[in-house]
Amino acid sequence: MFLLYSFVFLFGLAVGSFLNAVIYRLPFDSAQGKSALKGRSCCPHCKHLLAWKDLIPLASFAMLGGKCRYCKARISIQYPLVEICTACIFLLIFNFEFLIFNEFSNFLIFETFYLFVIASLLIVLFVYDLKHYILPDRILFPAIGIAVAYQLSVWVIKNWDLIKNLKLEIGNFAPLASATMAAFGAASFFLAIFLISRGKAMGFGDVKLALFMGLFLGWPNILVALFFAFFSGAVVGLSLIFLKRKTMKSEVPFGPFLIAGTFGALFWGKQAVDYYINLLVI
Repeated sequence: MFLLYSFVFLFGLAVGSFLNAVIYRLPFDSAQGKSALKGRSCCPHCKHLLAWKDLIPLASFAMLGGKCRYCKARISIQYPLVEICTACIFLLIFNFEFLIFNEFSNFLIFETFYLFVIASLLIVLFVYDLKHYILPDRILFPAIGIAVAYQLSVWVIKNWDLIKNLKLEIGNFAPLASATMAAFGAASFFLAIFLISRGKAMGFGDVKLALFMGLFLGWPNILVALFFAFFSGAVVGLSLIFLKRKTMKSEVPFGPFLIAGTFGALFWGKQAVDYYINLLVI
């Protein structure tokens, strides 16, 4: 198992390095209508094309002392942080899935791959919104589409015998209904805030992100994600105001808090819901 977990961690580092390239290229490629997935990596300062030895996740940053080999400009700490965070999230996902299935299976591989893809898209959205105060549609729409395709494919797989024999009942649609209600419920809530505040309290990108969160998490995990997002957002916002880094009128991107809440609900949503229900029963 140690070798397997090591492989997942190294794979996460490699994916994190790729995500850094996507994050850097996305604003330029979006403006020019190009793909952020193509082209050689280069230094953002001197534009020198990077060799393979400059692109080893974590190791290159450490060996170069956090500076470009060619122009000696400082490399943003974002690069190693994204690599480490991606690797750690991939480890959490793999461990989370393995504990659920407790054995290797085709469905374990399928679901783990799905979660790796979704996590990668969320990491891009997290960093991009933090840097540019924008949740790009070029990442959001694929995430929504993948979540819809996953929900439908899993439902078909689990109900295939009933579908073939035309024995579907209303109760069989419960998982799809849960995801749909969570998605439109969360999106409607954020849309109301967006319309009432005329876009000042919430951007429309957050509305689309909430739609994805509902599709991805379903009910009641969406509530855990939103509670965590608003609570952590309030704590960080008040802390920044107290430290005089922001004012009441300053703009703070809410997407990162929603994404952090999504990861929290994915890994610990069930425990949080069970804990709250036990409190109510007591």
